[in-house]
Amino acid sequence: MADFFFYGTLCHVPLLEKVLGYRPQLREAWLPDFQTYWAKDASYPVILAQSGAKAYGLLAQGLSLQDVAKLDFYESGFGYQTYAISITHNDCLVSAQVYFPDHIAEIGPLWSLDDWTAQWAELVLAAADEFMAHMGKTPPSKLTKHYPMMLARAASALRARDGQNESHGLRHFAQPGDIGVESRAQPYSAFFAVEDYKLNFKGMGQPPLKDVERTVFITSDAVTVLPYDPVADLVMVIEQFRPGPFARGDQQPWLLETISGRIDAGETAQAAALRESQEEAGLSINALLPIGQSYPSAGCMSEFLYSFVGLADLAQTQTGIFGLKSEDEIIKTHILPFDQLIALIAKGEINTSPLILSAFWLQNTRQALMEKACLA
Repeated sequence: MADFFFYGTLCHVPLLEKVLGYRPQLREAWLPDFQTYWAKDASYPVILAQSGAKAYGLLAQGLSLQDVAKLDFYESGFGYQTYAISITHNDCLVSAQVYFPDHIAEIGPLWSLDDWTAQWAELVLAAADEFMAHMGKTPPSKLTKHYPMMLARAASALRARDGQNESHGLRHFAQPGDIGVESRAQPYSAFFAVEDYKLNFKGMGQPPLKDVERTVFITSDAVTVLPYDPVADLVMVIEQFRPGPFARGDQQPWLLETISGRIDAGETAQAAALRESQEEAGLSINALLPIGQSYPSAGCMSEFLYSFVGLADLAQTQTGIFGLKSEDEIIKTHILPFDQLIALIAKGEINTSPLILSAFWLQNTRQALMEKACLA
């Protein structure tokens, strides 16, 4: 049996319960001569020795070897290891295991569990389900490398849950009990994930289907941005190598596209669109015009797109090579007249659906945007 003191995110009892599989008995305690801070620009705390300070937290006593293994699996991948240290409980010193980071992080303000709970708890809880499902299958160090994508996938699931939940009269409006999940497995999890399902579902007045096997490619929600200058009637497209066409056998895997990218956890679609415009094109967007929200390939992918036209001053913008080295990106920008964009679609030179959809949307609204720009 082992005693543990928690001072950070595991003080959020629902998260501790996710990791352990049950809710242990917990008591308030504190660690003398230590203080907890936010890690700068991050979603977790750091703990530092500080004379006279108190790091408040929770004491869990009598944890089993299996409990410790689960805690170590969850914490070790993030670079934490335990040390035996004296804490204070009921004005008595008690020896307990405490997780300390094996790395130095720049600190921010004093840690607030309430603030973390309000902003991050729901995301982290959803990601913990995926993380802990890999215990005994995948080394935690490999999982934590892709943990930001776990959070992004969790954020996507929460947006889907809170999305359109009212009927507009045409398609079948799902009711509780329409879909049953017999089994769900995740044989692969990295930057993307793959999930295998066995489903039962009914609807549209037809007999129910049973034991339906489906495999889904799981990714996070993403944004697309087609920059447009209504004064000069210019658009910007980007060009880069794409592994999808390459894996299909396409001999020309360099594609013309919209600016695009994943929505990070804790980020809005609009913020992601502005960030990606800077990263992929060095471009500042003056205004974002929403085109729509869509599933580009709903039969096999969970990807959901938030598409925009971004108004920008392209006449004064230089083309060049952009992208993040950390993501192995080499992205070339092109600025061209709108009519040339439509001609490239007609020739088949442009063969990416978000760019085609955005171009046709812009074709319908272009005249009004040009007239408004002339009046400004």
